Amino acid sequence: MEDVSNTNWDEKILPFELRVSDVRGRIVRLDETVNGVLAQHNYPKQVESLISEMVIITALLGSMVESRWKLSLQVQTDGPVRMIATDYFAPTELNAPAKIRAYASFDAARLTDGKPFDQLGKGYFAVLVDEGKGTKPYQALAPLEGSSIAEAAEGYFAASEQIATKLIVEHGETYMKETGTQWRAAGMLLQHLPKSLKSEGGDPDNEKEQREHAQRKDEDWNRVNILLNTVESLELLGPYVSPAELVWRLFNEEEPAVYDTREVQFGCTCSEERVRQSLSIYGVKDIEKMTTPEGKVTADCQFCNRHFELDPATVGLAAK
Repeated sequence: MEDVSNTNWDEKILPFELRVSDVRGRIVRLDETVNGVLAQHNYPKQVESLISEMVIITALLGSMVESRWKLSLQVQTDGPVRMIATDYFAPTELNAPAKIRAYASFDAARLTDGKPFDQLGKGYFAVLVDEGKGTKPYQALAPLEGSSIAEAAEGYFAASEQIATKLIVEHGETYMKETGTQWRAAGMLLQHLPKSLKSEGGDPDNEKEQREHAQRKDEDWNRVNILLNTVESLELLGPYVSPAELVWRLFNEEEPAVYDTREVQFGCTCSEERVRQSLSIYGVKDIEKMTTPEGKVTADCQFCNRHFELDPATVGLAAK
């Protein structure tokens, strides 16, 4: 376990555990990562706010997947902001940072002056976990319900995973003399993973013990949620209170334990090779339809806005 007292907390995820209440948690603070994502496009403020929230949720959930796995989250709606998509790429090497990318699709003419979440209409929250080659990706959907994307994510875990989950996300623009105006975002996740009655030495066939055990676990979860709800925005965003200090402040009677931090950064996996691979299924006629008057096949990465121009003779089935 690393020495957390001297850690620079920006672009870091801090895993922790509350041993009394059988709760696992994560805290993340992102500055450069969020601004790196937003810098790829000229989004309106409402859209930037929604993307910032999604990036934080993605970092919190992504930090729980295995190395080399990919977590993708997506919000699809019939509102002005039609889609928000994020990807979390778990590290492929020891001590390497995880990478996050995100983008949004929206109808600028339909955006309003209302709250960011008001820009989302009816729709769903989707989760996809890709474990790599030779495996079938896991995918699940949940209705986009509540008053925030974080609440929709909580609903997904309650419905699809049957895991009690609480998410708090804080984000917004800040001004610093050295860097000017930029976005800063942070969040905390709690998940209740109670031990079974049998593992605690009880009798699982005893109905009275079962009821008392369930009541204790409900009380544990309610107690940590009450404590979590006392956190202030500036405590979560920092920089004056470190995440490790915040865990202790909030949950000191829950026997908290913090673990090694995990680094996050903005990163996109697009490349010319991937573009060529995606075009490899198309025949000559299809490639001709994709060719511009200038004689190029073009492609743009929706995440990082990178532009590719390829010679038609070198792509598709004819190039094999």
